[in-house]
Amino acid sequence: MIRGVRGATTVKHNEQNEIIAESHKLLKDIIKYNQIEADDVASVYFTVTEDLNDTFPAKSLRKIEGWTYVPVMCMREIPVPGSLQKCIRVMVTICTDKAQKDIHHIYHNDAVQLRPDLKS
Repeated sequence: MIRGVRGATTVKHNEQNEIIAESHKLLKDIIKYNQIEADDVASVYFTVTEDLNDTFPAKSLRKIEGWTYVPVMCMREIPVPGSLQKCIRVMVTICTDKAQKDIHHIYHNDAVQLRPDLKS
């Protein structure tokens, strides 16, 4: 079965190193808490708010050993007035036998406010 694993984080600055570092931390926790192997990943999608354009957060995935062939793509979030700024969201689609309730969605930094019901 295919399941989606969600996550999000924020950065303080529109700066390449910070965007990649925070995206990397987020991915590492998603992988760890869901025991994900690269071969079980169908795809990874990142979105960023319109105030982040210094780099692609997908570059963070390439820093993870064994994830070279995982398909990854970046897109821009819908600019909803009043929404969380400097936010990076990710959807990792995996092949798994886990039930939906057993998936651990991960939220870091100011992004915890997006899903307070899913505290990690």
